[in-house]
Amino acid sequence: MKEGPDIALLGALIGDPARANMLTSLMSGKALTASELAAEAGITPATASVHLKKLLAAALLRQRKQGRHRYFALADDEVGSLLETLMGLAAKRGMLRTRTGPKDPALRKARVCYNHLAGDLGVSLYEGLITTGHLREDDDEVTLTVAGQASMEQFGIDVGALQSGRRALCKSCLDWSSRRTHLAGALGTALLGRFYDLGWAKRQEGSRVITFSGSGEKKLLEQFAA
Repeated sequence: MKEGPDIALLGALIGDPARANMLTSLMSGKALTASELAAEAGITPATASVHLKKLLAAALLRQRKQGRHRYFALADDEVGSLLETLMGLAAKRGMLRTRTGPKDPALRKARVCYNHLAGDLGVSLYEGLITTGHLREDDDEVTLTVAGQASMEQFGIDVGALQSGRRALCKSCLDWSSRRTHLAGALGTALLGRFYDLGWAKRQEGSRVITFSGSGEKKLLEQFAA
């Protein structure tokens, strides 16, 4: 009997088309009901219930009850990062879905990846932080430099509070649309939240698309892009 992690089980759970659609629909970071997830997957509510039980049992999802409804979300950042990595690998290998409409260019420009900024602007942000020496790459490890911490504090982000949390401060995440890296981790989440707070960007209702205002995009690129 083989020992060690059962990647076949994990692959089977994620690889089912209905479950894959349900999981990727939660990459927006928004919790959805079983009915909404069934609609995303194109299956009946009864079938969705069976899939949800399997995903919950594997700790890929978490659920929260509110009134009569149960809401489902990705279990944690690790699941979100895994899904984005798989999406990036699929894109790199040419395993792409047919483009469905005008949202696609907007998704490629800026979107939420679970809880951080992805797309072309997310990549520009990451590469700018690397080029200016605010982030340092060492193989797959990404660290915030002293200069980077000072810059983040000046931008209104409490780096000390982020470092005291349970999440990794900085993580690299492969972007499926550009096939380059954007910033995940607690700092990636904090930066996106700061962009919202400053009015530079906002989420489109019912979508993963993030829309930057003209001035917001200009300020992002001026301050962070190389």
